[in-house]
Amino acid sequence: MNVAGNHPSELLERPDSLLVPTWTKTGIALLYNEETGNTYDIRLKLTKEILTIQKQDVVCITGGESSSNHRTVVLRRQAVGGLGLSIKGGAEHKVPVVISKIFKDQAADQTGMLFIGDSVLQVNGINVENATHEEVVHLLRNAGDEVTITVQYLREAPSFLKLPLGSPGPSSDNSSRTSSPLFDSGLHLNGNSSNTAPSSPSSPTANEPKYEKRWLDTLSIPLLMAQVSRYKAGTDKLRLNSFEVLALDGVSSGVLQFCTASETTDWLRSISTNVNDLTLQNMKMANKCCAPDDQIVHMGWVCEKLQGSDASQQYKFKFLALKGSFLYIFSTPPVSTLDWPRAETIHNLCEVLFKVHKLWITEDCWLQAKLYLGLHQDCELRDDKSFCFSVMAGNGKNHYFSVELGSDLAVWEKSFQRAIFMEVQRSLSRTYTCSSQGKILRFTIDFETGFTCSDNVSKNVLWKYKFSQLKGSSDDGKTRVKFLFQNSDTKQIEMEELEFSDLTAVLHCIHSFIAAKVAAVDPVFINSQSIARKYMYNS
Repeated sequence: MNVAGNHPSELLERPDSLLVPTWTKTGIALLYNEETGNTYDIRLKLTKEILTIQKQDVVCITGGESSSNHRTVVLRRQAVGGLGLSIKGGAEHKVPVVISKIFKDQAADQTGMLFIGDSVLQVNGINVENATHEEVVHLLRNAGDEVTITVQYLREAPSFLKLPLGSPGPSSDNSSRTSSPLFDSGLHLNGNSSNTAPSSPSSPTANEPKYEKRWLDTLSIPLLMAQVSRYKAGTDKLRLNSFEVLALDGVSSGVLQFCTASETTDWLRSISTNVNDLTLQNMKMANKCCAPDDQIVHMGWVCEKLQGSDASQQYKFKFLALKGSFLYIFSTPPVSTLDWPRAETIHNLCEVLFKVHKLWITEDCWLQAKLYLGLHQDCELRDDKSFCFSVMAGNGKNHYFSVELGSDLAVWEKSFQRAIFMEVQRSLSRTYTCSSQGKILRFTIDFETGFTCSDNVSKNVLWKYKFSQLKGSSDDGKTRVKFLFQNSDTKQIEMEELEFSDLTAVLHCIHSFIAAKVAAVDPVFINSQSIARKYMYNS
């Protein structure tokens, strides 16, 4: 059978076919501040190229200065309902006093100028920014029938001080005469005051400014070459229902939190899809400037487990690229042609071995995965990350990587397979210097003819076998290997022993050539061996 015309890459499904269409969506989330431990309400807006983080603010829409966020409001206490608001917080808890509820159609609501989340700055001209909760309650209760308060909307009010819009607030403990900073003080503020004369309802006049609560853009994260991670930086500790997005220039979204695991996964997949889509577009543009034998097959961020590192920094983001004949490992993505030679590490694709270690690990399927994949004890316990693969190269240079999603792992597996097969098809043969019984020899792996060993000086062929004649091998883990070939005429097993300076590279190259040969003859079989795709889709 003549298979020379079959390009292995044409026989394999393109890795980008695993991607789903670009996502455009909006949704509510929380932004976690790791320094203070507080979470803030935010709104996410995802487009094809940008993730925008929005925070709520109160803006003047007419009749006043829109740049000023300080508002001074006159409240007229009503006989029923009092001021019509509740507050939370206080200096004793190192948080500001914030309006936590506004009662519909009562005094505060009728002004149209007060909002849940407003921080109280002054009461009748008295500064209360450093006042305790009880001090502010006392001032408001005893301020008379007309109360002037100055407020400023707190864009990053701690979440326990802010109530979801339209939700009833928790009531105060009726058995207590003092109000808690963690609960609404509506009972204490809106009861009967010492001034019993009813006042007319508060209402905005035509000349007063009008305000609205709006979501305003505060941070935009370009998604081209962006990183997405569910793990705490440098560790394998998974954040609960959270992840972080890092732009190419290092700007961080902060830790984005969601209410449920499914919501977290949904946003993670949507953002990752857009990042991958932009990466694919970038690859196509770059490939227009590359020679046909130097095309980029795939590239993207992974997390590498560092060898011999301390516990505080066990992992580091790396950018991998499969381009032409090589695997490139960068600390930052290449943005121009001048960046490619500056890679931290470069491996020839024929001499690397890709191996899936873990995927889609959950309590109920991990045992099945162990049985299905034949995983060994040494690789399953390397870390707590879910989707892992290793790249083993020559001279003991091994790398252990993880990705965020099972689909990412499947794409990397398919991409390595394509890139290696394409490199075999380009090179067609590889020759290594070796020795046997003190003689210097040449060992050639040829895509068409198989294995050939010849004298280094005379070039005379000492022995020659097809790929199909290789029946087994064993090595000492250092330099020596024994090949077992079946003689096509006698059907007897013949042993050939050779010694190489970099045995690992040779063995990986043999694996690459044989796999590429099988792919050219039977691509369906090769596709069926995809561990990541098969197990992920079955799950």
